[in-house]
Amino acid sequence: MAGLIRREDVDLVRERARIDEIVSAHVTLKPAGVGALVGLCPFHDERSPSFNVRPSVGRYHCFGCGEGGDVIEFVMKMDGLSFTEAIEYLAGKTGVQLRYEEGGSARPRDEPGKRQRLLEANRVAADFYAEQLMGPDAAAARAFLAERSFDRTDAERFGVGFAPKGWDALQRHLQSRGFTQAELVASGLMSEGRRGIYDRFRGRVMWPIRDVTGAVIGFGARRLFEDDQGPKYLNTPETSLYKKSHVLYGIDLAKREIAKGKRVVVVEGYTDVMAAHLSDVTTAVATCGTAFGADHAKVVRRLLGDTTAGGGLQLKSGTSLGGEIIFTFDGDAAGQKAAVRAFGEDQRFFAQTFVAVEPGGMDPCDLRMVGGPEAVRALVDGRVPLFEFVVRSKLDEFDLNTAEGRVGALRAAAPIIAGIRDTALRPEYARLLAGWIGTDERAVAREISRAASTPSLREAPVTGQGGSDDRPASGGVPQIPAPDPRDPVARDERLALVAVLQYPQHVPPTFDALDEDAFAVPAWRAVHSAIRAAGGAAAGREMSAAQWVAAVLEQAPETVAGVVTQLSVASLPEDREAAVAAFVEGVVRRVVDLGLTRRVADARSRLQRLDPADTENYQAAFAELLAIESERRTLRDSANA
Repeated sequence: MAGLIRREDVDLVRERARIDEIVSAHVTLKPAGVGALVGLCPFHDERSPSFNVRPSVGRYHCFGCGEGGDVIEFVMKMDGLSFTEAIEYLAGKTGVQLRYEEGGSARPRDEPGKRQRLLEANRVAADFYAEQLMGPDAAAARAFLAERSFDRTDAERFGVGFAPKGWDALQRHLQSRGFTQAELVASGLMSEGRRGIYDRFRGRVMWPIRDVTGAVIGFGARRLFEDDQGPKYLNTPETSLYKKSHVLYGIDLAKREIAKGKRVVVVEGYTDVMAAHLSDVTTAVATCGTAFGADHAKVVRRLLGDTTAGGGLQLKSGTSLGGEIIFTFDGDAAGQKAAVRAFGEDQRFFAQTFVAVEPGGMDPCDLRMVGGPEAVRALVDGRVPLFEFVVRSKLDEFDLNTAEGRVGALRAAAPIIAGIRDTALRPEYARLLAGWIGTDERAVAREISRAASTPSLREAPVTGQGGSDDRPASGGVPQIPAPDPRDPVARDERLALVAVLQYPQHVPPTFDALDEDAFAVPAWRAVHSAIRAAGGAAAGREMSAAQWVAAVLEQAPETVAGVVTQLSVASLPEDREAAVAAFVEGVVRRVVDLGLTRRVADARSRLQRLDPADTENYQAAFAELLAIESERRTLRDSANA
């Protein structure tokens, strides 16, 4: 079929695209045994890391939700791409020149990868806006930046640009580069009217918004001129690339420092992100036209590698346990309301969550202009626990010098504490609340208990927080159910298959001599059949790790493919690289021994059913039993040698 990418080019992309590098753009990975990496799954919300990646075989598998595959499948599932779009994206990352079945090396003009075309349109637009910032019509934009202490170098660092006031400046530029009207509308760069399409952004300062990979997926625009009747801030509309509930401005710049320092600072605007980064607060990000929500929380948690299963007490000057989330809000009523919303999201984290509020109400951008970079750093360092900020904001509504005020404050604050999902933290928070109000701890504990048992008094529950109850089932082709992990035979058979898939070079020849009934567990027997069909461990020794697993997957039926992927990334109990070879040999030997033991039992059973008077058949069966017992004895003797 015309337009199909050549198979050899697909294989080359799969070979060159390092799965650990691609996954690390979305998930913080940590070593987990020899050749294995682990992190929080990007496909479902979880507390403990169950997402395994094995770079040597180029595959991943989540032991929580069951998602798994190779680097192409990861990109398809993570970014919602078609197979062709995923190949084109990875080819661009790895420098592979794709060839199509018809038409030579050029991309077919009538069948472009839609996502790549939209990304390219946004990239070209970002370059166009950046160039316009230095033009004669952009004086107001340059003045806007200068008034906030941003110079040309700062603008270039963040890609800040200017959208000309005309109705079609960007449209003409993009169409001259070969983009169609349909593509321009789909990208969100153009709006549609009765007379056709026109530039969505006109006469505004422009910030390119990038995803974690650094690709431009949309824009934020700030009004400059009084005759502009639009909103003060205007963003790209919802598109196939730009989902505001998932987007964090500055995430591309901050992701590595977030993963490294286990801290993220959430500010409220584009200039605040710029001011923070220029003040060496390089983990700052901002939402884009929406409040910080559940999907933002998932992005941040994965980058933090947020796996602490309890969080611990949030102390004002204590060391963070499992990372820090720091929100900066204005000190006004709107800022307090935002903090309360953030408190609801706080329970999605097991890192400590804080608030940094400047007493005079200045945001990081204003603070940098007045006090310099050190003032921004001091703001972040002076953070207070989010819980404390929310409760104290509630207490400020009451006169604590009166009995009525103290009772009202207690009744208002108790539901907040009762809504804390980690019940182990409530007693300590109750003690703190008693001190802030100036009342008896037992009275506080009773009121919190009452609020906890009365649904109407509690804060709205936070959903989607992970755990076994809300993990989505993996869709697609039904999989063979995994056996009981407590079964020692099933456990040894599984370890042997993990060893054969990951370390065929260490597998003894006896494995390939096993017959089709060597594995007792149906799931493992099916995988063993795929291994035998792929040529056995001997064939695996002649290939790279990735090629070997791919060869087994090619032989495996659809119902077994997920199991093969799971085994190909699973960790072995042995985490010392020098001892892996001996471990592999030992576990394979145990499975061979199990198989021989079953054969001995079968041979004895046949012998017992024969009539000794049938000398020929009886002697043949007896000889077979002796041969199997001898083989098993030799195997055991070699293990003890």
